[in-house]
Amino acid sequence: MESLLALIGMAIVLFASTNVDDVFVLAGFFADKRFRTRDTVLGQYVGITALFSASVAASLLSLVISRAYIGLLGMVPILIGGKKLFELHQPRDRTKETLDHHVDANRGGRVATVALVTLANGGDNIGICTPSFAFRSAHKIIVIALVFAVMTALWCFVAHAIVNHPKLGSPIRRYGQRVTPVVLVGLGVLLLYQAGSFGLLLGRSGF
Repeated sequence: MESLLALIGMAIVLFASTNVDDVFVLAGFFADKRFRTRDTVLGQYVGITALFSASVAASLLSLVISRAYIGLLGMVPILIGGKKLFELHQPRDRTKETLDHHVDANRGGRVATVALVTLANGGDNIGICTPSFAFRSAHKIIVIALVFAVMTALWCFVAHAIVNHPKLGSPIRRYGQRVTPVVLVGLGVLLLYQAGSFGLLLGRSGF
């Protein structure tokens, strides 16, 4: 039986591992004087909410598809983590690349711009979150949603702090890129285990 503390811990790891890049994207928006702080924060919440809702909707497939088969989606974070490990030797400033395409937002489109960038930068989220949501009840998903809301606020705070203290950005970026792939692979293995999907992968399924 999964305890509340374990559920909260899993939700924190899930959010952090799928949104680490958002810290630097948010920092870019906070540093841009054309984007008000409240516009950036609201846009981030809209984007995260959309990604979360899409993951929950996708998890409903578990109602008609065996848990073990849904659990095979745990291969997604493993593959993403593996890909990120190979990309570590290719340094790039994703924040700058992303912002280059969104510098002309008018006042009415600032929130939408941040939300759309969050969605584009969070393409991995649905594939990683879906199998985790599929194995949990509605009230547990609500707990995860609350944790995500708190973590989103924390992400905005950290990004704002990075803008005010630029020297913090380099070490966070460097170590974050090295830790995240390992966390993703570990998360994928955990999802496969929780769903009982290893039997399918090893050809010993009783389904």
